Amino acid sequence: MLFVSRVLPAGRLLLLAALLPACVRQSAPTAVTTGAEQANPTAALAAALDSMSVAGRVTDRSNGQGLPGVTVLLKGTTTGISTNHDGSYQLRLPAGLTQGTLQISSVGYQMVEKPFRAGQRVNVALAADTKQLNEVVVTGGQPGAAPSIRIRGLATIRGDHKARKAMSADYYQQPPPQNRESYAHLPENGFQQVSKEPLSTFSIDVDPASYSNVRRYLQQEAQLPPADAVRTEELINYFTYNYPQPTTEAPAALHTEIARCPWAPAHQLVLVGVQARNVPTEKLPPANLTFLIDVSGSMQSADKLPLVKASLTQLVQRMRPQDRVSLVVYAGAAGLVLPPTPGTQRADILAALNRLEAGGSTAGGEGLRLAYATARQHFLKEGNNRVILCSDGDFNVGESSDDAMEHLITQERESGVFLSVLGFGTGNLQDSKMERLADKGNGNYAYIDNLDEGRRVLVKQFGGTLFTLAKDVKLQVEFNPARVQAYRLIGYENRLLAAEDFNNDKKDAGELGAGQQVTALYEVVPVGAPGLIDPLKYQAPAQATKVPATTEWLTVKMRYKEPQGQQSRLISQPLGGEGRPVQEASESLRWAAAVAQFGQLLHQSTQPGRGTYDSTLQLARAARGKDDDGYRAECIRLMETAAGLTPGAGSVGRR
Repeated sequence: MLFVSRVLPAGRLLLLAALLPACVRQSAPTAVTTGAEQANPTAALAAALDSMSVAGRVTDRSNGQGLPGVTVLLKGTTTGISTNHDGSYQLRLPAGLTQGTLQISSVGYQMVEKPFRAGQRVNVALAADTKQLNEVVVTGGQPGAAPSIRIRGLATIRGDHKARKAMSADYYQQPPPQNRESYAHLPENGFQQVSKEPLSTFSIDVDPASYSNVRRYLQQEAQLPPADAVRTEELINYFTYNYPQPTTEAPAALHTEIARCPWAPAHQLVLVGVQARNVPTEKLPPANLTFLIDVSGSMQSADKLPLVKASLTQLVQRMRPQDRVSLVVYAGAAGLVLPPTPGTQRADILAALNRLEAGGSTAGGEGLRLAYATARQHFLKEGNNRVILCSDGDFNVGESSDDAMEHLITQERESGVFLSVLGFGTGNLQDSKMERLADKGNGNYAYIDNLDEGRRVLVKQFGGTLFTLAKDVKLQVEFNPARVQAYRLIGYENRLLAAEDFNNDKKDAGELGAGQQVTALYEVVPVGAPGLIDPLKYQAPAQATKVPATTEWLTVKMRYKEPQGQQSRLISQPLGGEGRPVQEASESLRWAAAVAQFGQLLHQSTQPGRGTYDSTLQLARAARGKDDDGYRAECIRLMETAAGLTPGAGSVGRR
């Protein structure tokens, strides 16, 4: 008999391939090599392994290339790691463990289980899974006709008589699962005339959530993301740029640059960068972290609670002795399952994580109250006090409206406890709600689509994600009407502020973490370039003025507060000179421009211009530069995927 695993849209049933006849299991076996069988070892694997770790390299069996982002998990635990950009990994084993079994898995490949001994090198060559994770789809036909077994990626195969009989006995229809994902709709920023609006003011945004969500749509769902899911500034800010460190006592420094706009050559593209001071992990203040984990019924799938546990496990393994961790969960009710525990007691923290199971409704408001109360009770005056909410955002008990949750968080942030929000899962992601909670909680919002992203956010960017250097950070750009007739800010639609908000210290704005960067792009129409509107009939047209090359285009100002401060401080920097051809611009500007053009294509921008996927890819490939983590190469592959999914590979709006 065949057993139903899960249900797909249109009533199709997902069945276990392992129970099908051998004729439909056509994937090649996965090759595993160990020790001397390794070919072309990387530098990371050439180092001697200690007796408390296992290391190796994961490659694609078809071409021998290293596979990045593959999950290497210690079977039966949440201890795991993701492979590096070249497929290498080194997994530190729990104390006392000398042998066990590794589970190596990645979307689109067959999972492998391989026994190991401590200190052993285990290399794995993964074979493509033509049955897409060992699953098949059974579709119903006309009455009396045999059902068809469709293996993803292969042609349809007719089932034999016994299989048809078994399927007819167990096949039944269920309604397709509903997609309840929610994204805020915001009109795209248009051009502003400098004569009427000389000031552009906005709050910084360092959230990377939109990029990883776009990646999930393109990589895992094989479809273009909804336009409202694309926040171009978050795509740009996912990447690091070559900005200089601050040279003064300020926690951050400004960087500006101008070049010809690649999608509108008559215009200029202005880059405004903010670089926060790097702080070594050992010098960061002690952390008082309260994990607030949604264990409601909506969190049951593998990309939700199990991924939450695996991601937080990576963070716990990096905790320092001076750090403390508490664990609060919520479903139909909220509860404290782990009181504040020193970072040295990792086994206790991990045991509490491993015991979590999903089920019930979602009392998000009650969970938030308990988490804040726990954090306040053990507040560190000179430390980092933060609640880390892990959820799909589906609050359906108690305070469930955006306004009610915002009011709760706005009240609680005054205690000095900040809020970071990590989104998980598909089909139910409440993106707009989770971003709003993080904004009002003086924190950041990330979407975790795989274990590698969990490691990136919680481990590699530990300081930036969890330690605030400056709060209520605002930027204001004043444009010189002698050089600029119009401008538009690319992205940041939900971060715009009134001009008077810049000097209002009561106005909330974004937070800047240790080592974080902020990048903003303006498309600028110079004086003398063709105008965007027809000449006015009843007003005298403004006369173009010749200006020397040293005349400033604009001045950038930034206001910020210390993490526990109440009065803002100001830094500023002008931008002068002439715009160069984009090919002569810095790698940072060229890469940011390519990602901005990619975001506008996905967002279906209506702004004028002539950018296409071809020109986007050409610009991105030339600006890839140093890419140790492989994130830029991954982005180029996403651009290629999006181009293939776009009918006619259309241009940006009218671009």
